Parts: sequence; C-alpha cells; structure tokens
Amino acid sequence: MTSKVALVTGAGGLIGNYIAGTAAALAPSWKIHALTRSDVDLTDHEALRRLFHTLRPQLVVHCAAISKPLACQQQPDLAHKVNVEATAFLAELAADIPFIFFSSDLVFDGCAGNYDECAPVNPLSFYAETKVAAERIVLANPQHVVLRVGLNGGLSPTGDRGFNEEMRRAWQAGQMLTLFTDEFRCPIPAAVTARAVWELVGKYRPGLYHLCGSERLSRWQIGQLLASRWSQMNPKLQPASRRDYHGPPRPQDVSLNCAKLQALLSFPLPGLTEWLAAHPDEPF
Repeated sequence: MTSKVALVTGAGGLIGNYIAGTAAALAPSWKIHALTRSDVDLTDHEALRRLFHTLRPQLVVHCAAISKPLACQQQPDLAHKVNVEATAFLAELAADIPFIFFSSDLVFDGCAGNYDECAPVNPLSFYAETKVAAERIVLANPQHVVLRVGLNGGLSPTGDRGFNEEMRRAWQAGQMLTLFTDEFRCPIPAAVTARAVWELVGKYRPGLYHLCGSERLSRWQIGQLLASRWSQMNPKLQPASRRDYHGPPRPQDVSLNCAKLQALLSFPLPGLTEWLAAHPDEPF
C-alpha cells in the first residue's frame, strides 16, 4: 500500500521533532517529510511552493515558529514573517487537505485560567499577537485545525527548546533558579503531545482545540518536581512572587481546559507529576 505523505515543519524544534520521530510507531501509514530551517526558508514563498508541489502532501502539521517571546520582541518583522505570513501561505497551499497549526496558551492574558476554546483571547506579548493573527487565518478554512498547546517538555535536537532543558542547563552550570509561586501553566511532555496529534489525525475533526497536561502547576512546583528527579545535580532554586516582578507583562494563569480534545482521545492526558512518576527512567 502506498503511504500517504505528511509534511511536518519545525522538525528541528521540540514538538516537531517528536511528531516526526513518533510517526513510524504511532502513524505507520504516513510517510513523513520532516522540514527544518536548513531544508527550506519558510519566508521564501516560491521555494515553499516548489517544495509543496514536489512532495504533494496529504497532511501538513505546522510546528515551525519563532517561539521565544524575547526573540519575537527583538525581531518583530521576522517574527511576523515566520509566524503569520508563512503560516498563511502554507495554509493557502494546503487549502484542500488537513492542516494542523500549533498555537499557544499564551494567547490569553492569564487573568482567569482554565480557558476553554470559547474564551476570548488577549495577548500580552508580540509573540502571542502573532499566534492570534495566525489562528484567525487558519480557522478561516473550516477544514483546518488550530491546536493551542501548553508548556512542552522533552529532549530537543538543539537541547534548549523544552522548559526542562532550560532548567537542566541552569543547574548543570551551578545557577540558582528563582521561580514564581503564583504563575501557572499546565505542562505536558512533548511525547504525549505527539501521541495526541497522531490520534487527532486519525480521527480528523477540524476546528480549535486545547492540548496540555491535566495538572495546573506553578513555576515553583514545576521546578520542585524536576529538582527531585535530578537530585544528583544538587539543583538550586528559590521561590519568588510576581508581585516583585517589574519586567514585561506576563500572564499569571494560562491553564487550559482540554475537554473538547480529550473526548476524541483514547487515553487520558496526564499531569506532569503523574507522567514523571510513571516514566522514572525516560530521558526528560
């Protein structure tokens, strides 16, 4: 049987790498073309068009983005080109096939928490603004999907994309991490994200979905969990409060309600505490 062709962008990043890498086990009917920045410049629309017409994919999973808020703030033109314009062009090329676009929990201002798909967005950073703009473009096609994901962890090709990798690097360097006790996310291993994505592909239902872990944790609680897992590093961390923070705006609680997507999945989305306990020997 001839395999169907799936195009996965951002394969050099955390989530894209897991989606491409798990396909053989989770979605063996798909032949994966994993794209990194060295394969094609997503801002070069003609090169992208040629590649698309050569590969003729039946699915696009679009993970590529400039995802660091500070990088987006420092290079807003480039961030808009990559996060919005390239997404719009890819969505146009994929107008007649399934298209899954990765957005972020940071589209919310964090004043409420437990956001479902009907909650109004209110981005506080330029990065989040680009995601909101791209979401609207993608959802204009009723056959496409937007996935808003929470904080993802795992092992990335560059070793610096997961929240866990940032913490590990700091502790390996002997640094003290100061973590908020009153800022909340719902972290999820990228391996779980990939499994959920491939199940969604198999039961393809267009629309907007939230995907994150089932446990709402503060930055401080996340740090404690990982410090316990990596006690051999003698990790150093101290608690802090957002009340003492004077930098750019940060959302306080972007926990997501994932009931809509959970109803399509064959497995419960785990909390980070549960997942770490169940996978003590898995690299993370």
